[in-house]
Amino acid sequence: MQRYFVRNEQIVGDHVMIYGDDVHHIGRVMRMNEGDRLLCCNERSETMLCEIEQISNDFVRCRIIQWIEANVELPVHVYVASGLLKGDKYELVLQKGTELGAKGFLPLITSRSIVKWDEKKGDKKVERWQKIVKEAAEQSHRAYMPSVYAPMTVHELISWAHDVDYKCIAYEEEAKEGNHRSFARLLQTMNDGNSLLIVFGPEGGLSEQEVALLKDHGFVACSLGPRILRAETAPLYALSAVSYEWELK
Repeated sequence: MQRYFVRNEQIVGDHVMIYGDDVHHIGRVMRMNEGDRLLCCNERSETMLCEIEQISNDFVRCRIIQWIEANVELPVHVYVASGLLKGDKYELVLQKGTELGAKGFLPLITSRSIVKWDEKKGDKKVERWQKIVKEAAEQSHRAYMPSVYAPMTVHELISWAHDVDYKCIAYEEEAKEGNHRSFARLLQTMNDGNSLLIVFGPEGGLSEQEVALLKDHGFVACSLGPRILRAETAPLYALSAVSYEWELK
């Protein structure tokens, strides 16, 4: 059954109004008709079973049939701060990271970033990223659509992370030194509902100065195992480890 994300203001009484690209998707791509059913998720991660009452070129009007209990989100809130990557690698992180349960994505501008951020095209880029996340959240039957933030510097990230419960850096030097248990220990100290921010570098990694700055502000350097992972692989590995610790053990 198709799933769509709606804002709270789109829910009026026992009806949901769907606008934008989703109208085209419902009517033209999926070829749905009045009487067909779909799922809608609001901003509180609540899921509604709905029946289409009216389809027009501008909106789809649905009646809420049932509120569904759905427990599909990670028990802890994981934010991924990842250095900007070449080509479509960052889009891969967004898509697969959403499927794996990330709460939000923070693109990071670092000293070793090969990709240079173009402010003039920035809004369009973030809009595309958010669309990728939306489609991945719908496909993976998430009840929550992760946020994609505008790219930020390490200093801006530190300010953003002020209220985050746990903060760590995936740092290859920790792996070289054989400190492979630190990430597992961090996950084991977390409680249900806690937030976790994990920082990953770009292709060239984070500089020693950036790591030192993050450590000075409460971030803990962690190894993700004995192998050195690609920049686009590391976030997905970390999210998988969180899922194992909190959902599969």
